[in-house]
Amino acid sequence: MISGSLTTEEILEIFRKICLIRYFELNLKRVYDAGLMPRIPIYLSVGQETIAASLSMIYKGASLFGQHRGHGIYLAFGGNPAQLIDELLGLPTGCAGGMGGSASIQCPEIKMFGHDGLMGTQVPIGVGYAIGTGQTTITFMGDASAEEGYVLGAIGYAATKKAPILFVVCDNGLSILTKKDVRRNWNMADHAGFGMITMDMTDDPWEIIRIGKLFKDQLPALINIRTNRELWHAGTGRDGEPNEFNRFNVTKNDIAIAGLKIEADIIEKEIEASIEALWNQRLQLAGRL
Repeated sequence: MISGSLTTEEILEIFRKICLIRYFELNLKRVYDAGLMPRIPIYLSVGQETIAASLSMIYKGASLFGQHRGHGIYLAFGGNPAQLIDELLGLPTGCAGGMGGSASIQCPEIKMFGHDGLMGTQVPIGVGYAIGTGQTTITFMGDASAEEGYVLGAIGYAATKKAPILFVVCDNGLSILTKKDVRRNWNMADHAGFGMITMDMTDDPWEIIRIGKLFKDQLPALINIRTNRELWHAGTGRDGEPNEFNRFNVTKNDIAIAGLKIEADIIEKEIEASIEALWNQRLQLAGRL
């Protein structure tokens, strides 16, 4: 349920960011499936939009260390969608000069640092950055990379040094297709906080906002956010049957209950149309249409 502490403008801004991420990714799927872009590995954020969208409302100006699934982080925190499209098309006008592709989104303008491709290394690098600069930092990781030894060691060091960092575990319960409970019998929030404040929660955007605000002045902190990956680990297919739980639809229903259905419908339609048009424009400029 939407907190009464949020203004109408904030509710709709969160939803705008969620729609931006979702329709960017769905158009990327459309373009990829049509063979209109290089056959690079792509990592889509469909189903996980609320995490970056909600946190970006609180941690404005934070330095960002993501892993391979970084489109949503880039878009939520103010990255230019046209430059991300160009990056995915392999063009020098892309946010990482066309050299990072989907897996390594780099954007100095929003203080987002590209990933080197080795699972989980953004965590110790982010910890070093936070300690060295004293700047508020967020590291995003999957539930599989979270359990790497050097990741856990870095989290423990951040706790010892009181680094100004928020660890965000995007926990969809799967490492590609391997279920989390096959790999381990412990939870990051319960057993990997090393004395920090932690929380295990769902990807409810209104709850992420509440906890994000609560933790902002108590860093370092860790949030394990249970979420759904609607599409495959890499690519545009599905692991199996569609998820029973669709956070996007639940969020729209929350907004409707709050009396903002008309406003939300307008935002969704506007973004859906504008992002499709932007993709088509960039494809035409690149000679792909």
